[in-house]
Amino acid sequence: MMPDVTINHREKAHALLKADAEKILRLIEVQIENLTMPQCPVYEDVLDTQMFGLSREIDFAVRLELITEEEGRNLLGNLEKKLNILHEASQSTL
Repeated sequence: MMPDVTINHREKAHALLKADAEKILRLIEVQIENLTMPQCPVYEDVLDTQMFGLSREIDFAVRLELITEEEGRNLLGNLEKKLNILHEASQSTL
C-alpha cells in the first residue's frame, strides 16, 4: 500500500517543481518580450529571487526523499540552459 503512495508523492513533487521551473521561464520570457534588458537590476533581482526559491523547494523535496539530488540538479540545470538560450537570443536582437 505505501509504495504506491510514495510513488504518487514523488511524481507529484517532480511535476510541481517542473511546473515552477516553467513559471520562472515564462516570467523571464515576458520580461524579455517587454524589452526589459537582461542587464536591468529588476530583471536580475527577479531571476535571482525566483531561482533561489526554486532551489530551496528542490532542496526541501530532496530532504523529504521525494526526488533525488540528481533530479534536482537536472531540473535547475535544464532551467539554467533554457534561460541562457533566452538571454543569448535577447542579446542578438539588440
